[in-house]
Amino acid sequence: MADLVYRSVMRDIKQKILKNQYPGMRLPDERTLSDDYGVSRSSIKRALGVLAQQGIIFKKRGSGTFINPLYLKNQSLFHYEGSNLGVTDSFQLDGKKQSIKLLDYQVVPANPDVQEELFLNDNDFVYQIKRLRLIDQQPFMIETGFIPIKILPTLSPAIVDNSIFNYLEESKGKRVTKSFMTISVAPSSADDQLLLDLQATEPVGLMGGVFFLDDGTPFEVSNMRIHYRYMKYSTFVNLDQER
Repeated sequence: MADLVYRSVMRDIKQKILKNQYPGMRLPDERTLSDDYGVSRSSIKRALGVLAQQGIIFKKRGSGTFINPLYLKNQSLFHYEGSNLGVTDSFQLDGKKQSIKLLDYQVVPANPDVQEELFLNDNDFVYQIKRLRLIDQQPFMIETGFIPIKILPTLSPAIVDNSIFNYLEESKGKRVTKSFMTISVAPSSADDQLLLDLQATEPVGLMGGVFFLDDGTPFEVSNMRIHYRYMKYSTFVNLDQER
C-alpha cells in the first residue's frame, strides 16, 4: 500500500532540508507548501507536526517555521521516519536492512497481568507473539508482545512477519503514538545467548511497557530483550504544547 500523503510530504521536506534548499533555514508557510505539493492544508499541517515532534523543525510564533540546526549537525539523533512508535521505524541504522523471524504465534486467554495492563476482562483473548528482530541478518532484539484480538481480529502470522504498527495504520487508520516504557539491563539468559549470539558474561538490555493508540486505548504490552550493543537511547523532549 502506498505511503500516506503526509508521510511522503514529510520525507520530501526532510530531503530538501538536507540539500539546503530552504534559504535562511526557514520553511515556506503552510499555504505555499500546500500549493507546491498539491495536497490539502491538513496534510501539510500533519507533516509539519510530525517533523516538529521529532525536533527537526520548530515554529516561532509570528516569524514562521525554521530548521533545527542540531538536526543538520547530528542527523543520527533524528533518524526516526515513521508516524507511530513501532520498532521498524524507530531502528533505522545507516541504511541497514531490517528483517523479522517469527518464533511463536498463539491465541491465548489474557492472564491477570495482561488483563490489568490492557484493561481486559477475564474472558478476553490475546495474540501472544514472539519475534526475533535482525539488522543485516544480525539478531539484535527478542520481542514478545500481547495484543487484544478484539482490537485487531485480522492479525495473521503472515502479517506479523512485518511491522504490526504499520499494518494497523495502513489497514485500520489507527496509530500507536503513546507508550509507557521501562528501560533497564540484566544478565543474559540462555535463550538470550542463543538467539542474540551473546556470551554468558554479556548483559542484555530490557525495554518493556504498554503501547497506546492515538485515542488512548491500550494496544499492546511488550517485552523486548536487546543486544547491549544496540542499547543507545536518544530522545528529544518538548514541553511546549500549543494551546
